[in-house]
Amino acid sequence: MEYSPVCHSLYAFWSSPVKKKLILLSIMFLIWVYMLYSCVGYCSTVPSLVVEGYRGKETGSAVGKRTESGRTDLVSRLLAKPQPWEDIESDYEEPSIRTAASRDLLNNELDTDRADDWDEMRGEQQRGAPDPSAMSSFSNGSGSKKLPQAIIIGVKKGGTRALLEFLRVHPDIRAVGAEPHFFDRNYDNGLEWYRELMPKTLEGQITMEKTPSYFVTREAPARISAMSRDTKLIVVVRDPVTRAISDYTQTLSKKPDIPSFESLTFKNRTTGLIDTSWSAIQIGIYAKHLDNWLQYFPMDQILFVSGERLISDPAGELGRVQDFLGLKRIITDKHFYFNQTKGFPCLKKAEGSSKPHCLGKTKGRTHPNIDPEVVQRLRDFYRPFNMKFYQMTGHNFGWD
Repeated sequence: MEYSPVCHSLYAFWSSPVKKKLILLSIMFLIWVYMLYSCVGYCSTVPSLVVEGYRGKETGSAVGKRTESGRTDLVSRLLAKPQPWEDIESDYEEPSIRTAASRDLLNNELDTDRADDWDEMRGEQQRGAPDPSAMSSFSNGSGSKKLPQAIIIGVKKGGTRALLEFLRVHPDIRAVGAEPHFFDRNYDNGLEWYRELMPKTLEGQITMEKTPSYFVTREAPARISAMSRDTKLIVVVRDPVTRAISDYTQTLSKKPDIPSFESLTFKNRTTGLIDTSWSAIQIGIYAKHLDNWLQYFPMDQILFVSGERLISDPAGELGRVQDFLGLKRIITDKHFYFNQTKGFPCLKKAEGSSKPHCLGKTKGRTHPNIDPEVVQRLRDFYRPFNMKFYQMTGHNFGWD
């Protein structure tokens, strides 16, 4: 029987062992690609299914109080991309307000912080910083959401955002970018609502969040203790005079018509009596706020990070934090470089990115010129409180 040239070629092709293997490998590769594509398509629907399941299971008095619109809002918050209110560092409510001008100032502080966060988000996008939603999508396929084992509880304008961004470089730390404000504003939503805000973590990873206003919120220590007495607490503290001026500067940048720093500082400029009802002053009385926390947590569960050293020696302070959290010291000097223009350290490589990363333009603002006599009066005012704070923590921060 005679074979045509075509049949002969096919026979020769199939009879070759090498070519048989190549065909089999090609078929296996195509099957693998198809399975991977199918898996990705399925996994992308998981978050919405989880949320819908969560909505169907909501029970309890706190959840029962919420309206249907509230539940819809929760779903929207969980499914939406991270919003540009990521770095909200707002104040607690004032016990008393002495003038209409100061009332306007205090009521607008939250709006000022939110405006800062819009600027920060836009800066992140322009610099090509990692998209938090992309990082979240990457981790959605495995792990579980847990309540935080560690919380950065303060203080506002102390350096909490820098600390959180630095810590997120560590592979064993997963942190929510937005400030949940659970223990001061959203406590009635319940712990399950709080848990759903957290990123997924694998075994051995630590879940963290930061909300600087916790440190000055009277109810926060008892509430965090009720969640877990083993929660580790981190407080970034800074020279209270510099911190107060920075606090004022943040508000001034968005509300240029507010009263002067000097007029807000004193109840009576002639007598030199400091107005401790102004939050910018009150936050810096660290000893008073710490005393409230020590009613619920032992000192060895609270770590105080120096805001000044976080700038001058970020690797050293991060080393202390990693030790406190029981983690290997992975974040070291090699992760930082000092930005001369901004005046503070930046990351050589941010989380999920190969590019250098500095905090946005809302960080490191130039402070207004304050009357030296006012600054000295504030230093005299804070000195006894600082001495008490040094004694309580066993550490001299060198502010005096």
